[in-house]
This record gives sequence, structure tokens and C-alpha cells, in this order.
Amino acid sequence: MAADAVVLLSGGLDSSTALSWALKVKKWRCHCLVADYGQRHRREITAALRVARRARCPVHRIKFRLPWGGSSLLNRRQALPVHAPSAIGRGRIPSTYVPARNTIFLSFALSLADVLDAENIVVGANALDYSGYPDCRPKYYAAVQKTGRLGTRLGTEKKRPLRVWAPLLHLTKKDIVRRGARWGTPYELTWSCYRGGARPCGRCDSCRLRARGFQQAGLPDPLLG
Repeated sequence: MAADAVVLLSGGLDSSTALSWALKVKKWRCHCLVADYGQRHRREITAALRVARRARCPVHRIKFRLPWGGSSLLNRRQALPVHAPSAIGRGRIPSTYVPARNTIFLSFALSLADVLDAENIVVGANALDYSGYPDCRPKYYAAVQKTGRLGTRLGTEKKRPLRVWAPLLHLTKKDIVRRGARWGTPYELTWSCYRGGARPCGRCDSCRLRARGFQQAGLPDPLLG
């Protein structure tokens, strides 16, 4: 009998690939958790819904705001950082970091998993080709898993306690794209650009990381036609 999983789905390249991994490799019944937190690139919400619909997965939507801001993804008047591809993820945490965002997302995921008796939570975090966010690192996810096991009914009563999976954590963008293509990830439905315009800007960190991944994988990015 297939196990259940809650997948944090942003609609971007990484989370959509992680959903494909959960479906094709683990063969789990997946429930997609999609967040509207006031992000300026709201087009990713539509992308997430389309990806989930293509995968025929039920969707659970959450909506919240961080009234204190603290990120250029929440403030359209604040400039988005532009780095050379080789500099992304090096140095100081960029302004696109949303304070404790993944902790907030995972709190909702733990709650949903507790209700669904889903022993697995899947996130598309990556700690190699990424923007340098502190909540995308291996030690962080190990701590979240421990918290989930200690702080939920599922984690304390089940013989197989809840587990947090980050299957892309140690992969480069090139490897993520290659594996996702093999698993049939619908990259034409995904969205990565922080600006959220009609077309990807090609300049923000997220666009540059995505472009480098497809280029190094030797595959065309379907969003760019």
C-alpha cells in the first residue's frame, strides 16, 4: 500500500522536481501544499497549481502575510539583487531571503501531515546551486525532522515516525534538471523568476541559477521557447 506524503510545492524548478521524485521514485500518494505569503512573484502560485493538477494531486492552500516585511520578495519597491552566476550563494544572505519562511512552511506541513497521517514531508531545498539561504542547509532539515517527531501525534505514536525528505539537497542544478527531465517533470509549467512578469527576466538570481542548470544539463528551457 502506497504511503502518503505532503509536498511543499512553490511551482518552481526544484519543488516540482521533488514532487516528481516523490511520485515516480517513491510512488507515494502526494498532497501538495501551496503558499500565498504575499510574494511579488505571485505567478509561482499559478504555476504550482498547474503542476499539481498535471500530477493529479490534491492541493491544500495556505495564505498569510509577514507584516514586518524583511525581504525584497515582499516589497516591490526594494531592488532585487543581481549577482554573477559564480557569486550566487556566496557571501552574505541576499535580500530575497524571507525571514524563517521555510520554518513557517514546514510548520503548516507538519500540521497537515498530522491530520492526514502522512509519514513523509518532501521539500525541494538545495544546498549546492542555491541563493545561500540559511533554511536550505542539511543541519536545518535534520533539526526540523527531530522537531516533527517530538511535536506531533504522528511522530510520537507511530512506529514509523514522520520523516522530512529533501531529495535534491546535495544535487547541482544540472543534476536536478537531468533527473527531473527523466522523471517527466513538466518544466514548461514551472516558474522561477523573482520578478513575476510575463516572461522570465533572465537577470535575477533565480533566473540565472535556472538558466545555468538547463545549459549545463544540455537541455533547452521550455519557458524560453
